[in-house]
Amino acid sequence: MKKISSLLLIGVVFFCLSFKGDKAPKADMHAVETIKNEGYNNSKVMETLFELTDENGPRLTGSTGMKNAEKWAAERLKSWGLANVKIEPWGGFGKGWEINKCYVAMTAPYYQQLIAVPRAWTPGTNGLVKATTILVRIDSVDDMAKYIGKLKNKIVVLSPANIEAKPNFKPDASRVDDTDLRKMATDTLPAVAAPKPKTPAKPVINLRRAIDSFLYQEGATAVLSGGRGTMGTVFTSNGASRAWNAKPVVPEVEMGMEHLARIIRLLKAGKDVEVEMDTKTTFLMTDSMENNVVAEIPGTDPKLKDELVMLGGHMDSWHAATGATDNGVGVAMAMEAIRILKATGFKPRRTIRIVLWSGEEQGLLGSRGYVKNHFGDRLTMELKPDQEKVSAYYNLDNGGGKIRGIYLQGNEALRDLFQAWLQPFADSGATTVTIKNTGSTDHISFDEVGIPGFQFIQDGLDYGTRTHHTNMDSYDRASASDLKQASVILASFVYHTAMLDEKLPRKPLPVVNPAPDSYRR
Repeated sequence: MKKISSLLLIGVVFFCLSFKGDKAPKADMHAVETIKNEGYNNSKVMETLFELTDENGPRLTGSTGMKNAEKWAAERLKSWGLANVKIEPWGGFGKGWEINKCYVAMTAPYYQQLIAVPRAWTPGTNGLVKATTILVRIDSVDDMAKYIGKLKNKIVVLSPANIEAKPNFKPDASRVDDTDLRKMATDTLPAVAAPKPKTPAKPVINLRRAIDSFLYQEGATAVLSGGRGTMGTVFTSNGASRAWNAKPVVPEVEMGMEHLARIIRLLKAGKDVEVEMDTKTTFLMTDSMENNVVAEIPGTDPKLKDELVMLGGHMDSWHAATGATDNGVGVAMAMEAIRILKATGFKPRRTIRIVLWSGEEQGLLGSRGYVKNHFGDRLTMELKPDQEKVSAYYNLDNGGGKIRGIYLQGNEALRDLFQAWLQPFADSGATTVTIKNTGSTDHISFDEVGIPGFQFIQDGLDYGTRTHHTNMDSYDRASASDLKQASVILASFVYHTAMLDEKLPRKPLPVVNPAPDSYRR
């Protein structure tokens, strides 16, 4: 390993500003047409997505579904003739968790089955329970006092600040319009702000954790919460820690807006509301080690075969549905891209490596663990020799929309090259190269240690409104034509990167990461 000092990091210049030769970059049109022919006329992407989602089911990291999906992916990649296929551990995770049963209904003042999903890492009810409900609104620790002694054997309804279902006059699904794409193409990176002087950190109270402990201590039977989604959509999340020493919490389910709002209105009107529920969840505690799935097409150039071009996406999902758009489609498209490259018989100069990640939803854990094990530590910037061997990592994790361009992630030296590689796909709407950064997914793990990592601009469709982390995130929300287009473009980018005389130019190495847990999702 080599230690890079902060002073040296600041002074590092670009690896290179242009490629050798005076010719403008261009795509290999014979290769592009071969990739298009395989990707459009012999596509397996929807078959792959079906097997990953409908057959394997939800894939919360640490769950049985995730373990099954890892085995399935490894077998599928082997069946396509890929080399060096393995399920590779990246590190410890904590307790696994999965749902075995969920039934929730209002039984008074009348019967209504309710749409609800247990929050991840919360316990079940240990059989059918029936109890009256009580409305609870806690905005600060001081608010807890008024509920002391009132919650025992009650089902607590946590009231959000605002829960009103208003008409939505915008479509659920949309594509990026040309005006936004033109703006993205001309965007500039914001100026780096001068560091602010450090001030003593104030004690931070995690209010939700304090509420959880309070409800448990007061003997509440269960909790109803949520209210974000409308028209039957429920947004899911974790409700407790996965740590081995996590504090106990009350069983909790999240609900969509309409059902939760009805209960809240009835309680505010002074009506008695009774709910019965039977939820069963299982904590998986025999193995805390989690994995990524790895496979390769070996390089053929004696001088370049030890270098890597990487692609991938995260295979883990949330638990309320089968994780099709987040991120089954990204996995299916990455697998389809490498299948296309293998099926065409191309002989890449560099080794092409696909990695399918776990733990992304909990903070890029699988990709960060992999990068730390193979390439370097983002917190200390101690880099391993293989860090220099990676030309690029390409990621897909913005839903099932077709590709409209690519984020340069601040690497202006690549604009002309990427523009040339997109040109053969202009007729399908992929035209835009933007200097902008985008975060929140696994290319960041590479960017953090100085490896070029990229995420594509994609049409949002109904990802942000209807499927992202919801009970509606199923195979039905995927568009076959969009997935084929994105798979073909990804395959083309990977192929062209693998065939260059040189690795892609790099940005200056980052300074030691000032925010080790920075992650937005």
